[in-house]
Amino acid sequence: MIKEKFFDRKNYIQILEKRIGSLKDGYRQNIAIIGEENVGKTSIISKFLANYYDPRIITVFLEVRPEPLEGFVRRFIGALLYNFLLNSGLPLEEDLDYLINKSSKYIPGTTQKINSILNDLSKRRKINIITELFSLPESINQETAKFTVLFLDEFHNLESIGVKNLYRQWSKLLIVQKNTLYCLTSSMMFKTRVILTKQLSLLFGNFEIVTVEPFDIHTSHRYLDLHLPGLKVNPGLKDFIINFTGGYPLYLELIADALSKVNTGVDLADILEDLLFNSSGILNQRFSNYIKRFLDLPACNDYISILYLIASGRNRIKDIAHILHKQKKELTARINYLLELDAITRSADFLKVGDRLFAYWMRFVYQEKMRSLSFDAKNQKEKFRDNIRELIQEFSSQSVKPLANRVSELLQLFEDDLIQIERKKIRLNHFREVKPLAFNHHFLKEGLLGRSSDSLWIMAIKSDALTEQDIAEFSKECKRYHHKSQRKIMVTLKEVDPNARLRALEEKIWTWDLNSLNQILDLFSKPRVIA
Repeated sequence: MIKEKFFDRKNYIQILEKRIGSLKDGYRQNIAIIGEENVGKTSIISKFLANYYDPRIITVFLEVRPEPLEGFVRRFIGALLYNFLLNSGLPLEEDLDYLINKSSKYIPGTTQKINSILNDLSKRRKINIITELFSLPESINQETAKFTVLFLDEFHNLESIGVKNLYRQWSKLLIVQKNTLYCLTSSMMFKTRVILTKQLSLLFGNFEIVTVEPFDIHTSHRYLDLHLPGLKVNPGLKDFIINFTGGYPLYLELIADALSKVNTGVDLADILEDLLFNSSGILNQRFSNYIKRFLDLPACNDYISILYLIASGRNRIKDIAHILHKQKKELTARINYLLELDAITRSADFLKVGDRLFAYWMRFVYQEKMRSLSFDAKNQKEKFRDNIRELIQEFSSQSVKPLANRVSELLQLFEDDLIQIERKKIRLNHFREVKPLAFNHHFLKEGLLGRSSDSLWIMAIKSDALTEQDIAEFSKECKRYHHKSQRKIMVTLKEVDPNARLRALEEKIWTWDLNSLNQILDLFSKPRVIA
């Protein structure tokens, strides 16, 4: 997202404010902000830094790039000194020699260390150089009592600067640094979790992992309403856009910008054609560049095929193995590589392409062009538009169905596979019967009963928020059924209140909110419920 169009994200800003505020009080909690590309991590930090000032806190933002050690060291020192002087209200120039000379009047001990680091670097002495470099903020604290917050954007690129035992050096330093707070960001979520749990896992000073998610449904609605003032867009079309983009800020922004320039009737297929299909389209170019990372790999066709199958809804590991005629060992190696790249995510027996728009592009653009036997772009374009219109029609027809009907249709797709929701693995039993269930409760009226060969699912469905009373009444109703393997589930389109959730745990009732329900719908390639 571009800075001027920053929207919402108050919860993430509040986390930064809380952690940085606590630093001055003697409590340091390092942070790792992770999330997929285009989800707005850097925008959150930019927004925070634009509005934050404290004379006792030096904030330093540094983009970590794949580059030689010397380049990183000089940029790190320059950014640190620049922001130290900026925090003190002193005149500045973006020249390293100037910054060192200017700073020497106020932090002579630190600048002496800096000169020593640069001297070692010029003589190619690299031993402990990262330790010396990352110790500079503590040196500034000793001389000025000022704290430092280091924002290292895409920090995993540190691995490319050529420092041996990087994380071993850094982890030792993290234990003793009390006046420096690290805020790391990364789009490599899988890799970051491995680094933080293995290489930088400490007894004291562990990183708090904050995952930046796409906009939720409510926020996406508010975003579109704000950025499309006065434009008559069918509410159902807005809902489709939210479903189609998955709430990614960048995608919402691009589509909203295109819609705002339309003077006559809105044809979303035109807009998506420009963005996704045309060779000059912003998203087509973005996704084309992304897919290129696989083309030089020895098994490139396998990786592309796996991505396409998952994007097309054939996303169970056993189905992929059958279609590609691959041995489990070989397929597992390919899948693990894609997981490590965050190209896909896993939910027990299911795989998923996290970026919904990329998945649609794989299905309707990339694969169609690869299959085409002619260079007739007109036919390909018409097929793309037909696919988009079919998606819109499917979404519209599903969205008018009562919630109980949609959940019933979902249950009938289960085939004894495992999924994972909120760290809990759930067996989706293959039901031989799914039928409606009526309750005689004032607020709890409808539900479903699912019977499989060895289990009984009893479900209550409520569009409004669940109350403790609802849970108590549902628990009583479930006692009418006698089955050794009984699953009690309550579905709601609202967030589950903590007290209600606690009561549900006591009664051994699972609660699925809108997010949980949509996670399952995603795995079966069904349109999300936009409430």
